[in-house]
Parts: sequence; C-alpha cells; structure tokens
Amino acid sequence: MKKIITFALLIMLSGTLQAQSKVKIAKLKYNGGGDWYGNKTALPNLINFCNKNLNTNLHAEDEHVEVGSPDIFLYPYLYMTGHGNVVFSDSDAQNLRKYLEAGGFLHIDDNYGLDQFIRLEMKKVFPELEFVELPFDHPIYHQKYDFPNGLPKVHEHDGKPSQGFGLVYKGRLVCFYSYECDLGNGWEDQAIYNDPEEKRQEALKMGANIISYCFTQYQ
Repeated sequence: MKKIITFALLIMLSGTLQAQSKVKIAKLKYNGGGDWYGNKTALPNLINFCNKNLNTNLHAEDEHVEVGSPDIFLYPYLYMTGHGNVVFSDSDAQNLRKYLEAGGFLHIDDNYGLDQFIRLEMKKVFPELEFVELPFDHPIYHQKYDFPNGLPKVHEHDGKPSQGFGLVYKGRLVCFYSYECDLGNGWEDQAIYNDPEEKRQEALKMGANIISYCFTQYQ
C-alpha cells in the first residue's frame, strides 16, 4: 500500500507540470528475450525537450524497472519498446494491471516486430479489453502540439500508415500503443539514424503530447 500511496502522490505532483521535486520516468524491462533496452538515447532526449518546452520538472535521466517489480508504482509514465519477443508471467501481468488501475500510464512503442507479441501479452493484463484505434480528434493528439492526422511517420517499413491504439479502462486511457511509427527512433540522437531534423522535431513534439496527456489527465 505504501508504494501505491507514493505513486499517487507522484501523479498529483506531475499533473501540475510544475512539481518542486523532479519526477522520474522509466523504461519497462520485460522477459522473453526482446530488446527492452532499445532506443537508449530516446527518453533522455524527450525529457530534455519536455523540460524546455512544457516546463516539466522531469529528472534528466530515465530509469528502468522490471514489469513485476513494485517499484513501477514510483513512475507515472512507463515506456516500453523493442523488436522481439515479450513474455509476461501471471504475476507480471497482475502487477502491471494494478499499476494501470491505480493511475499509471504505459506507452508501448513498437520498434518494428513487437506487435505480434505485445497484443497477446497485454491480453494477460486486461483480458476483457481490446486495443482500439484512437480517432484523430483524441486529446492525446492535441496537447501543446497539434497532430490533426494522428501520429507522425518517422521510419518506413511495410508501407503501412502510423496508427495509435489504446486500452481504455473505465473511461480512462491507460495504455497508448504507437504502431508503424518508430516514434522512439525519432527521439534518438540525430547521429544514430541521421533523420532529418524536421522528422525528429515531429517525433519529439508527439512525445511531449503523450507526456502532457499522461500528466494533465489527473488534474
């Protein structure tokens, strides 16, 4: 219970976007052999962008936390990425569900190849829910930055459009899933993919919208 209370206080602090103590966000570590550790420079760059442009007070470095750990309740925003296999144990799924029910927010970012695994594993978390595509007028696309056509396209793979899916629990978006987008790649250091700066800025602005939505929905 102590962990949940601490987490709730962090949510309230981060919801103001002007917290006096720095709020930390984390990358989710999972089992199954997939590269949960991918996009190493992505979150630090997004944090820096948000602190400069949204007046957030996020800790400069991201952390990582195991999906089955009670420490997930210390982070209002969890980022999950990778290309490959994902496995949630029953206890992992139960812990993640408790976190999301308690007010946590999970952003799953398909780094190409995650989709076939994550949909099955999230069914362990919320068997009663289905991912639904969010309409372009959803508030997550219209925070500080306006994305009238939904997610930007950072990298091409199969010629598919970017799509934003969500899990909605009791009327609240608890999980946002960016698919066919490579959003986190756009947050990476420019030298890694040599993407045009315009693309990187689009990705960072969309990432800032997600952070803003995650925090301000608690106000």
